[in-house]
Amino acid sequence: MSLRIDHVVTSGVFTLDGGSWEVDNNIWLIGDDSEVVIVDAAHDDAAIVDAVAGRQVVAVLCTHGHNDHVTVAPALGKNVHAPVLLHPGDQELWEMTHPGEPFQALSDGDRIAVAGTELHVLHSPGHSPGSVCLHLPEAKALFSGDTLFAGGPGATGRSFSDFPTIIDSIRDRLFALPEETRVHTGHGDGTTIGTEAPHLAEWIARGY
Repeated sequence: MSLRIDHVVTSGVFTLDGGSWEVDNNIWLIGDDSEVVIVDAAHDDAAIVDAVAGRQVVAVLCTHGHNDHVTVAPALGKNVHAPVLLHPGDQELWEMTHPGEPFQALSDGDRIAVAGTELHVLHSPGHSPGSVCLHLPEAKALFSGDTLFAGGPGATGRSFSDFPTIIDSIRDRLFALPEETRVHTGHGDGTTIGTEAPHLAEWIARGY
């Protein structure tokens, strides 16, 4: 059965530091007709379960702990009988949304097997301490969460974030990937590593 990437968009509210913003989130499902992993658990578990379409879910992988990416993570995990994985660097952010709820640790270098292939976990702090990206070499695809977008890095103007750190993550981890790697982002349109890499110096100069 052939590997495929399914895309779901959900809408809701992101809250941090006393502010709130209406956002659309990208959720990605990677697998085949039998099994799948879910990348992020934003806003609406019913829409995600519909996209699963009865397949076995290996894991719910959270790219980071901001509430708009983990909104329904515990409920979704229970609904699809799968573990929820998050980098422990985002424990504090997770507790803001799901106090006392457990998750399994997602670590740099982990490999998540699904549908005869593997997702490689890349710790990419900066947007948050525990941000990760997920690289799928077989499909020349990267699931970047809020670390890299079309046009620049993820936001670092709020608590738990740091601009020099996200620049290091993008330069050292993401821009080391092949230029043709397609970047599937946490919000908005996708891009490629080759499209974004030439602009690193511009981002550093502008400071965001």
